[in-house]
Amino acid sequence: MSTALDHLKKHTTVVADTGDFEAIAAYKPQDATTNPSLILAATQKPQYARLVDEAVAYGKAKSSNHHDQLEWALDKLLVNFGVEILKVVPGRVSTEVDARLSFDKDATIAKARRIIDLYKEVGVDKTRVLIKIASTWEGIQAARELEAQYGIHCNLTLLFSFPQAVACAEAGVTLISPFVGRILDWYKKSTGENYTSAQDPGVLSVQRIYNYYRKYDYKTIVMGASFRNVGEIEELTGIDFLTISPGLLQELQSSNKALEPRLSAATAKSQDIPKVTYDEKRFRWELNEDAMATEKLAEGIRNFAKDGKKLEDLLRQKISA
Repeated sequence: MSTALDHLKKHTTVVADTGDFEAIAAYKPQDATTNPSLILAATQKPQYARLVDEAVAYGKAKSSNHHDQLEWALDKLLVNFGVEILKVVPGRVSTEVDARLSFDKDATIAKARRIIDLYKEVGVDKTRVLIKIASTWEGIQAARELEAQYGIHCNLTLLFSFPQAVACAEAGVTLISPFVGRILDWYKKSTGENYTSAQDPGVLSVQRIYNYYRKYDYKTIVMGASFRNVGEIEELTGIDFLTISPGLLQELQSSNKALEPRLSAATAKSQDIPKVTYDEKRFRWELNEDAMATEKLAEGIRNFAKDGKKLEDLLRQKISA
């Protein structure tokens, strides 16, 4: 009997949202996404200790300078997890640039190129990697350059608003990850209301983005992310990609509900949607006017930076040992 996950895979590419490649293998997704928080969680599992030790050894071999050792070890650790994930998914893995570089275009470009070089060292072609970058103005412009000049594919994350999505499409990025559940979290806290899946502000935001992209034939992939419940996933069936945590993948696997597409390119084409564009000034103003997007973007960058720092501390201890 077909499961809800089987039905979903007929209409949408399913991506595993975890750094635990053993969990990834169980659900046979096409791709996988990681971030510093997910990698930090995975490093706490003893079966992944060797990946940490290998990264530390690599950092020590690259430099005699303690700061440089730490930087190399952190980048290598992210790539080590990515390489293992690529052994169990047929498609691509997303590896995130340090969130502390979110407002530095040139540093983001340099870090992305270094990550790609580290993958290349172990025989992984750049076509199997998406570089994850926060959807700040600087991050979007870094992605524009990485895509156009270096052929490096990017996944723009921490995306909470329509202007961010439009700017990403205009920059020609490969994929965006609009966050569904975090938008819902903000509105529930702000209004005190509960929302059905069909009324979910995060779902409505991603539906709007998808319909706009398909209406105007943008090639950028829309990958819904950060889900709080299966109902959100059901309402986005038919979208390009969905990246889903192991817990919700298990819930879909355990259900035999037949999921039908709620979104399609044909339906998007028929909608009356005005064309818009954003230069830097308008982008910053529109983002500023959206309290939810401004707050959640800043919060997301802070939290990823905090977990990145924890990863650094873990590696620092091992380098000093």
